[in-house]
Amino acid sequence: MKLYSLFLLMATATVFSPGPGVVMTLTNALRYGMRGTLGGILGIACGALVVAAISATSVGVLLAASALAFTVLKFVGAAYLIYLGIRLWRAPAFQFTEQSAHHASFGRRFIEGLSLQLTNPKAIFFFLSVFPQFIDHNRSYPIQFATLVLTYSTLVIIIHCTYATCARRAKNWLVSERGGRIVNKAAGATFVAFGAALATTKRAVA
Repeated sequence: MKLYSLFLLMATATVFSPGPGVVMTLTNALRYGMRGTLGGILGIACGALVVAAISATSVGVLLAASALAFTVLKFVGAAYLIYLGIRLWRAPAFQFTEQSAHHASFGRRFIEGLSLQLTNPKAIFFFLSVFPQFIDHNRSYPIQFATLVLTYSTLVIIIHCTYATCARRAKNWLVSERGGRIVNKAAGATFVAFGAALATTKRAVA
């Protein structure tokens, strides 16, 4: 495997940068507490595994070659992000109480995180374009691929848990109804913005 340390730095920077997944983690941490956030974080991490696996199959090749496939998946992802944004915008202000964490369904949060990652075509093209640069073709491809994918998913868990912890520390600053309303609307607007940006993404020409 070539330049693993460089891949580690690149993957860390990618996961750490703000995106829909980070917004979801922060939102869940504020609304449901750390325990209610783990489902979404694991869903995002598992989604990365699935997307990486897809990128190594003919499906990934199809998406890279087919403008129609890219467009369909792009708009599905954009619609889902906008749906999440509208739902957050219209939701009641966060009620920051200890009991709120118990109302968060692990399975529901997991599915939301998984769906968020799976409906993001940019993730597939990230794995298609970045991974090959770190593969030594003279060594076992499956082992190298698995190592890189598991590294990426582990970073998702570590970094998103860090984000969630920081959000919980800021909880007292956001206990007011006005603060909760601002968080809802800011997160909702961010999701809608990500969805709109994704919908206008153009397929790169090889």
